[in-house]
Amino acid sequence: MFLKLMHIFNQRITVIDRGDDMDQDMTTTAFELKGHRTVRSLGVVRGIVVRSRSLIGNIGAAIQSLYGGNITIYPDLCERARQDAFEMMVKQAEQSGANAVIGVRYDATEIASGITEVICYGTAVEVDGKD
Repeated sequence: MFLKLMHIFNQRITVIDRGDDMDQDMTTTAFELKGHRTVRSLGVVRGIVVRSRSLIGNIGAAIQSLYGGNITIYPDLCERARQDAFEMMVKQAEQSGANAVIGVRYDATEIASGITEVICYGTAVEVDGKD
């Protein structure tokens, strides 16, 4: 019951306009999209998410650490933050007219105790069909 309650408190409260139009295959960490020719570079795009750990989440993590093993609360929170930042970046790319993002990178910075900024960034590009 307690772990379920912690999960409820750690849920996202904000609603993000998801970047569902761009195919996941049209993003890459490489600086070219294999099988496609870059027609035009549209500049840097980014998604930024700032997250804090909840008091309930911290208590839950402390309890999990007593039993040893993987502390599931923090990785789940981190993965949600990364996914949200990625989706925001893709949405910004779509709004700029891009159909792909190359050179995708992530970074995270603790901006205050317990508050972390996660950024996902890359270069929005317009690509043609196949090489």
